[in-house]
Amino acid sequence: MSAVAREVPAVGFAEATRTWLRIGLLSFGGPAGQIALMHRVLVEEKRWVDEARFLHALNYCMLLPGPEAQQLATYVGWLLHGIRGGVVAGLLFIVPGALVMLALATLYAGYADLAPVAAAFFGIKAAVLVVVVEAVLRIGRRALRSRAAVAVAAAAFVAIFLLAVPFPLIVLAAAATGWLLHRLRPGLLTGGSGHGPAGAAVDERPPGSARGAFAAAAVCLALWAAPVLALLLAVGPDDAFARIALFFSKMAVVTFGGAYAVLGYIAQQAVETYGWLAPGEMLDGLGLAETTPGPLILVGQFVGFLAAWRAPGPLDPWSAGAAGAALTLWVTFVPCFLWIFLGAPFIERLRGNRALDAALSAITAAVVGVVLNLGVWFALHLFFAAVAETRAGPLRLFVPDWSSVDPAAVGLSLLAAIALLRLKLPMPAVLAGAAVLGVVAGAVR
Repeated sequence: MSAVAREVPAVGFAEATRTWLRIGLLSFGGPAGQIALMHRVLVEEKRWVDEARFLHALNYCMLLPGPEAQQLATYVGWLLHGIRGGVVAGLLFIVPGALVMLALATLYAGYADLAPVAAAFFGIKAAVLVVVVEAVLRIGRRALRSRAAVAVAAAAFVAIFLLAVPFPLIVLAAAATGWLLHRLRPGLLTGGSGHGPAGAAVDERPPGSARGAFAAAAVCLALWAAPVLALLLAVGPDDAFARIALFFSKMAVVTFGGAYAVLGYIAQQAVETYGWLAPGEMLDGLGLAETTPGPLILVGQFVGFLAAWRAPGPLDPWSAGAAGAALTLWVTFVPCFLWIFLGAPFIERLRGNRALDAALSAITAAVVGVVLNLGVWFALHLFFAAVAETRAGPLRLFVPDWSSVDPAAVGLSLLAAIALLRLKLPMPAVLAGAAVLGVVAGAVR
């Protein structure tokens, strides 16, 4: 009897497909809510995987670049039905939200200049800032269980916010720190809790074979690289579509640490490096992503739509925007399947590896600092109309003009904080209420 037959009850492919579609349609609330939904459905309700296997898959996905919730769905789908199960699970986690985001990005491009629409997005931005703060608190409670972990988080914040250290270097440094601390003082980083081993090691072979893993990875790599190379050859590296393909391909490789860390990287690159969006527009996109099912990284689809819409080349803006959104989705998510199909058969054999767990714990601690950086960056650009970037030796400083503070933005964020953090209202309700209050504030002003 195979490992899957022993550890996972026999599951019909049609039943699994219906379940993955249900999860894809209901996966609101960011990665924490999505992972909780999958745990409830797959572990508690369906009992298709046990707790140890689910946590081990989650730990591996948190080590990967890209959206951990989508990769977790792909991993469990692979455990159930091999390659085809992983493809179906991963796609159904993406497609419902992607269709909604395409419609919202189209409406945003065409109507964001209308006063009521702009006012609604103003309110949403104020609430999204609180969502990021809530993510810092949530991840921090889980990750910062020792003084060493707090030190790693603080160092990560200083490195990315004040020293502008590239995010991939922060992740690599955190992983190396975790491994070194494990060698020198086992348990120092996690304080005896942390992530912990994902479960007892088992001898059962994972589904598939090494040859099948390499074959699937080769197909994914070819599907990923083909449109990027075709664009480079056809239009050159300076074309808007080629830049979209290259940037989001790079993002798929270097953005470790979960969805909010990825969002921080996209926001700063799209706004400061490429100039595709203004800071406020990035907040609008994040607000839209929070209101749709699927991974938060779908905000990249919003970025790709606007980047192409504003530089359409020979296409009309609407067609260009749709093409930019589709290209962004392709180069963002095809690598996610590659990482799972290539790594999962081997990572299944590493359950309970303490050195790997220490590296993961350090990365998760560093992510707290990175997400805090995202929150501070968003707050500065939301609360102040004018923010100057200056240098003081090696330090990069953001200096707000205090005369440009927006009391309405501060007030709406405070109300959203009370609703989300104190009253524990559902996130869609908080975002909807913030949009209504934004319209009211716009009318008053």
